[in-house]
Amino acid sequence: MSTTKSFSTETSERYALALYEIACESSEIDNVEKNLKELAALYKSSDDLKKFIKNPTKSLEDQIKVVNQISEIMQFTKILKSFLSILATKRRIFFLNNIINSFLKLISKKKGIISASLISSKELSDNEIKKISEDLSKSISSKINFNYKTDQELIGGLKIQIGSIMIDSSIKNKLKKYEQLMLEN
Repeated sequence: MSTTKSFSTETSERYALALYEIACESSEIDNVEKNLKELAALYKSSDDLKKFIKNPTKSLEDQIKVVNQISEIMQFTKILKSFLSILATKRRIFFLNNIINSFLKLISKKKGIISASLISSKELSDNEIKKISEDLSKSISSKINFNYKTDQELIGGLKIQIGSIMIDSSIKNKLKKYEQLMLEN
């Protein structure tokens, strides 16, 4: 596996780190994190915003105007408003989603929180997800934040991925193993 990062990834991580350091120095880290989560939700839900951000033909004036309007409407911190303006001015606004993701990963890492994937065959309650998270958190001595979804094709059971570790207790996986054993004999 290659350890080289793409220009997009490396650039996004640098901008995210710069924002993190400025927010820490100004004791605004919690507010900036909250604002970025709100911006991420807006970005995810708005196809128009995605198209605007990813369109390199938009004029610099239009990009700055839109960034300032969003910042005002959503009442972002002064730090984040300035940061977004710099992204637009430097023509790096199309990295916005990657920068947000890099920043949130950095925050989680600094807080000792590990992101993981949890997939179940049926809808789990918030209490069930919390219990699974707490049990795994104890065994790895870090808090786990699950990205949860359901997949009925699993038939039954769970799939959990923490970094490169995969725990697959799904019936679909067990059936696949039995099928493979039968084919080998």
